[in-house]
Amino acid sequence: MDMASFKESLRADAPLAGLSPPLLALWWLGKGDWKKAHEVTQEQDDRTSAWVHAHLHRVEGDLSNAGYWYRRAQRPEAAESLETEWASIVEALLAGRTD
Repeated sequence: MDMASFKESLRADAPLAGLSPPLLALWWLGKGDWKKAHEVTQEQDDRTSAWVHAHLHRVEGDLSNAGYWYRRAQRPEAAESLETEWASIVEALLAGRTD
């Protein structure tokens, strides 16, 4: 799957089968459902999910909590726009780049 396909899938009512939890969370966020995206990340305990979790708290405006999750993900805090960060994370995950 590529970014265009991922974005196109946002037109559907349900996510594509087989998405990893971090991509599933980003899919829900892309649909505008922050709460569902957050629920998905809360159930995970890995660095990639922590990265997405950080982004979610940044979207929420809770920068101190986002900072905590960036540290858990071992990633620098993002400075780019929320839209750019979302796309960067999606692209990285679709390409299998999680570190």
